Amino acid sequence: MSESWSNWSGSVRARPERIARPRTESELAALVRSAAQVRAVGAGHSFMPLCETSGTLLQLDELEGRITPAGDGRSVWAPAGWSLAKLSQALWGLGCSLPNQDDINVQSLAGALATGTHGTGAELGSLSTFALGFRLMLADGSTVECSPEQRPELYQAARLSLGLVGIVLQIRVAVIPALHLEERVYRMPLTVLVEQFGSLAAKHRHAEFYIFPYANEAVVKTLHPDEDTTTSPPQREGDERLLGRGCDWSARLPWLTGPFQRLMTRSIKPTHRSGPAHRIFPSTRTVPFETMEYQVPRDMGLETLLKALAWVRKRRLPVTFPLEFRWVAGDDIWLSPFNRGPCASISMRQYAKLPWQQLFAQAEPIFRAAGGRPHWAKRHTLSAEDVRALYPKLAAFNAIRREVDPEGKFINAPLAQLFEIR
Repeated sequence: MSESWSNWSGSVRARPERIARPRTESELAALVRSAAQVRAVGAGHSFMPLCETSGTLLQLDELEGRITPAGDGRSVWAPAGWSLAKLSQALWGLGCSLPNQDDINVQSLAGALATGTHGTGAELGSLSTFALGFRLMLADGSTVECSPEQRPELYQAARLSLGLVGIVLQIRVAVIPALHLEERVYRMPLTVLVEQFGSLAAKHRHAEFYIFPYANEAVVKTLHPDEDTTTSPPQREGDERLLGRGCDWSARLPWLTGPFQRLMTRSIKPTHRSGPAHRIFPSTRTVPFETMEYQVPRDMGLETLLKALAWVRKRRLPVTFPLEFRWVAGDDIWLSPFNRGPCASISMRQYAKLPWQQLFAQAEPIFRAAGGRPHWAKRHTLSAEDVRALYPKLAAFNAIRREVDPEGKFINAPLAQLFEIR
């Protein structure tokens, strides 16, 4: 009987013909050559069926590899299957850091880049913008390198590829000198924050906030470079335990959702900690959820967030998780949601034990009306027609995909439908 696989939240499940964990590139090449269909999976933090396959599912966290400085003092070659946690820890040992991270660090480097995963920062792009080159394994088991100078069109497609142009073996990643960060968390009335967020984002390297739909105060988090190299104690997990209990009670008694959220918000006290960036960026995530995230033009961001909050409140919907608001810089990547300029990123989450499909589908038009594009790995209902309209470079991407994978070895049914691959 074949082995089963599921994503982090348990909502995406697959029973591929085979799950393989190659340790060497030669072993990987043999697997790729012999398989009719192949998908690679990282930590399973995608909420969309990107890794579904009836063929071979590859897990690359045990694949041989090490970090190698690229020789320019500003980048390294890193194993694509390593988690961001493992990579950032190893970089720290070399005296450097990633330019930015999300607050989840269990994701694989390749998976984060392939889906356009991002952190927070008005002047900082997604993790895909840090990729300066790739080593890829193609459908015939051969390997190629690409960069802005070497096979530049393949490089452009690989920067955010959804795994459609090959198996990523190594990525040349931009790095910065070892970064210490100071984190401050505090509450602020939403009405005041809406007026002041622009100045907060300009003042700090990273600024974001969370707002429960039925609370009047938001929880603000700022991160800024810190010359003090003292390391604060690890983050406490008490807030996650309280959130989990509140979600369970709200699932049983929906009328408790509002009172719980106001209590939860009031329980959050101002905190301050500092330390190496790779220890400050991550947050504890133990309560399972589903999420939809849209990137909207920055000047539409706060207005769109307020509309989404008003929509939830008017319908008295039991949305148990806070909405998250961040700014992200624009880029020029073909399939990036940020390639039209600076964006506001708005995440809507729901407790995994509560119905979320109808909630997200009905809320999605609010974000689409603002010109938003979804995070590829988060829940959305885009059609092939929508993808064509939102991504003018789609034809160029598909041309490269056909060139390197003419038989469609690296596609699956959901992606074939979304990208009209026959």
